Amino acid sequence: QVQLVESGGGLVQPGGSLRLSCAASGFTLANTAIGWFRQAPGKEREGVSCISSSDGITYYADSVKGRFTISRDNNKNTVYLQMNSLKPEDTAVYYCATDGVVPDCEDNDYDYWGQGTQVTVSS
Repeated sequence: QVQLVESGGGLVQPGGSLRLSCAASGFTLANTAIGWFRQAPGKEREGVSCISSSDGITYYADSVKGRFTISRDNNKNTVYLQMNSLKPEDTAVYYCATDGVVPDCEDNDYDYWGQGTQVTVSS
């Protein structure tokens, strides 16, 4: 019953910006942590960012700190990833993920995943 649908990806030049969205259904987003992950060709999946429920504590990979911002709109059951100053190494398929239950990023099992949205940063 849990469903996650990512959108907002595309082709941008280095230094450009994109805003990714993850529409959640089948659970109450306000009660759970949700994270963004990415997978580049030939590489394993890596964590990008996460936001906890209620207190809104956020986490970022060192590679994106200062450039990416995660946020949520609980009324819309949607999380966002604002990506600025994009670099070619940001090119990947971006996924949102959650278990739909656990409120803390560090303890979430991330059982459910969206289909992903492609982000390509190239000149």
